[in-house]
Amino acid sequence: MDDKSVITSGGIEKIGLPDSFINVKLNGEKHKIEKPIAEHTAGVELIFDVLTKGEYAVLKNLNELDAVGHRMVHGGEKFNKSVLLTPEVMKDFAACNDLAPLHNPANIKGVNAVSALLPNIPQVGVFDTAFHQTMPDYAFMYALPYELYKKYGVRRYGFHGTSHRYVSQRVCEFLGVKPEGKKIITCHIGNGASIAAVKDGKCVDTSMGLTPLEGLIMGTRSGDIDAGAVTFLMDKLNLDTKGLSNLLNKKSGLAGVSELSSDFRDILAGIKDGNDKARLAKEMYTYRIKKYIGQYAAAMGGVDIILFTGGAGENQWEVREGATEGLEFMGVKMDAEKNKACRATEAILSADDSKVTVCCIPTDEELMIALDTLALAK
Repeated sequence: MDDKSVITSGGIEKIGLPDSFINVKLNGEKHKIEKPIAEHTAGVELIFDVLTKGEYAVLKNLNELDAVGHRMVHGGEKFNKSVLLTPEVMKDFAACNDLAPLHNPANIKGVNAVSALLPNIPQVGVFDTAFHQTMPDYAFMYALPYELYKKYGVRRYGFHGTSHRYVSQRVCEFLGVKPEGKKIITCHIGNGASIAAVKDGKCVDTSMGLTPLEGLIMGTRSGDIDAGAVTFLMDKLNLDTKGLSNLLNKKSGLAGVSELSSDFRDILAGIKDGNDKARLAKEMYTYRIKKYIGQYAAAMGGVDIILFTGGAGENQWEVREGATEGLEFMGVKMDAEKNKACRATEAILSADDSKVTVCCIPTDEELMIALDTLALAK
C-alpha cells in the first residue's frame, strides 16, 4: 500500500453454475481459470489458492496478508463510516438483510469464508450507503406515515457511496481545489446509475432510495416511476410483489424501452441502424440525468463541478453530451472535441471559459476500500 499500486486483481463469475470461472489480471495480462465453484466459501478458498500457489501466485503464503476489506452493500442507519468487522457489527449488519436481500447475505458469506480460513485476520466493512448518511432528514424522508420510518426504516439511503466518495475527493485533488466551499455533482453512470449532490465534501442528496431502483434510468431498472402506475400494472398483469420487482429491476430501463439491450454501446449501434426505440431509450436516459443535475444545482444553490464516472460515464461521450446539452443557462459550456476524445481518463471536458467545470474521473472503489482497510487495520 506504500505506493497504492495494484499487485494483482481479479474476480469470480457465475458462482454456483457449472461454467463458473475466475479472472486474474497480473502484469497487465488477463487470465481465465475455469473451475466449478459451488458457493462463496469455495470461491474465497480458490482466490486464496490463486494468490499463493501456481503460476499466478503473488504471495509466499497467506500470512503475508495483513487485512481483508469487504464492500458491504446496505448498512442502514447503523453505519455511517467503515468499521472493523466484529461479531457485534456482523449482528447489526445482518439486521439490515431485509433492506438488501440479494446483496447483504452474500456479503456475510464472504466475511465468514475469510474467517474460516484466516480466523485472526482483521476484516473491514466499507458500506455502500455510508457516504449518504450526511443527507438532511428532509432529503432522505419519504412523505409516508412517519411510523413506517420508525418501525421499518423506510427512507432513502442511496448507494454507490464508495464511488461517490472517491470521485468527489479525487476531482478536488485533480483540479487542485479544496472540497470546502465547493458544490459538486457526481454522476456515476453505468448499468446501475446514481447521482449525488456533494457540498463542502459531504453528501446532501442522492438519486437512489430505499433500494437501488429509484432515480435514474439504468440498464434494466426503471428508475423513478409513479407509484400509481405500479399498482395499476400489478392489477393489469396479475403480478405479485416478486413479479413486480422482476419487471421493474430486470426487464425495464434501457433494455425495456429499446427492446434491444441493456448495454449503452448496443443502444448506440441500434441508433446507427435506424432503430427508433434505441433512439428513444438514449434520449430518455440522458434527459433523466440532465433533470437530476438541474435538481441538485437548485438544491445546493449552484454548482461548481460536474463529474462523470462509471462504465458509461467514463467511456461514452454521447452520454456526457446528452446529459449536459442545454445547461448553458447555468454556466455549463462543453468542449465537444475534449469530450469526444476522452475515454476512461481523468480530464476536463468543459471549455476554458465555462463557469462550471465538467470532468471525467474514473472511479476506484477498490482503492477506497483498501485505504479504509489499511487505516482501520493499523
